[in-house]
Amino acid sequence: MTQRITVLGATGSIGDSTLSILETAQASSTEFEVYALSGHRQLDKLLDLCQKFAPKRVAVPTEAVATFAQRLKAANLSVDVVGGESGLIELAEDPQVDTVVAAIVGAAGLPSTLAAAKAGKRILLANKEALVMAGHLMMQAVRDNHATLLPIDSEHNAIFQCLPEPIQQDNTKIHQSEYGVRKLWLTASGGPFLHKTYADMAAANIAEAVKHPNWSMGQKISIDSATMMNKGLELIEAAHLFDLPEAKIEVVIHPQSIIHSLVEYSDGSLLAQLGSPDMKTPIAHALAYPKRIDSGVVPLDLFALADLEFIRPDLNKFACLRLARDAMQSGMVATIGLNAANEVAVKAFIDEQVKLTDIALINEQTLDTMAQQALQAPSHIDEVIAIDQRARSIAKQIVAKRYC
Repeated sequence: MTQRITVLGATGSIGDSTLSILETAQASSTEFEVYALSGHRQLDKLLDLCQKFAPKRVAVPTEAVATFAQRLKAANLSVDVVGGESGLIELAEDPQVDTVVAAIVGAAGLPSTLAAAKAGKRILLANKEALVMAGHLMMQAVRDNHATLLPIDSEHNAIFQCLPEPIQQDNTKIHQSEYGVRKLWLTASGGPFLHKTYADMAAANIAEAVKHPNWSMGQKISIDSATMMNKGLELIEAAHLFDLPEAKIEVVIHPQSIIHSLVEYSDGSLLAQLGSPDMKTPIAHALAYPKRIDSGVVPLDLFALADLEFIRPDLNKFACLRLARDAMQSGMVATIGLNAANEVAVKAFIDEQVKLTDIALINEQTLDTMAQQALQAPSHIDEVIAIDQRARSIAKQIVAKRYC
């Protein structure tokens, strides 16, 4: 049976990896069909993808719908074009679609990911913000509508692979003593500043911040990796995905990025998933789950491996990781606020308004301000978005007052 797939965020790095795997798979079978794609800024690239994969539908920014439809027509392509957030939701809910790859970066990906869950889809989740901002709402929607949620972040996918099959099918079973899960271990590369000082981080420019030692990623996630905010967001995501408190999730720096994460069991066992640092591996796993397909990744050569290191994170230098734990303990208002403030702070760094080390300071000041407002935890996505907007406003005011 053919699996019809929508790739939301098709022009980003996750979209690239996903479509590369699908292109290879389609050459030898009819198991997968690219049904719909979305893009935001790189519309020339999106047009090329439409020519290559001939999707039935495509989503672009609202203001680009008419022009993009004309370009498709000129290329002799018959594709339904929808626009904006409502268009993304429409693609996520489309009854013809089986699988939605949620790869839109940041808070912008939340509404469509939640819509896919409510429509009972099989979701390949790369948009960690959906769980950071609305973890309880997302997981409840998955359960209520019998959706399937498969993580494609390398760390969460590694944990998923190391868990017993009953827990993969129902995350609440992680608490049953018969499975013996004691703790989860998220690995982190440490980014480009692992062996540099706080002063080096403070003096870093954008090019230095995005120069990740192991992974090829987009600008936002690369900067988050440099501050270890990315690992903080992954910590929050893991707590929701695997139904565990943050106290049972450890973060360990593993500079080689060979072990992608581990599960610790009550008998003393540590199960790890190893592989080359390539996002195609977790994506291929999720696409074919519970089967396995060729990802196109060069196999890991164990004989060529150097020593594997494991380092405790410095929470003074990487304060964003500490803030993520604090936010998780405080609840949804804080995790929404942290994510929103961080997006504002990262943009300010990209715009050369603030230093890399200022990102953590802006995040913490935003959380402190929000804590004083005693906001209620949201019960609906509209309330999530309202808190997100309030946090962004606070963060922008902090940037304007202190750094501009």
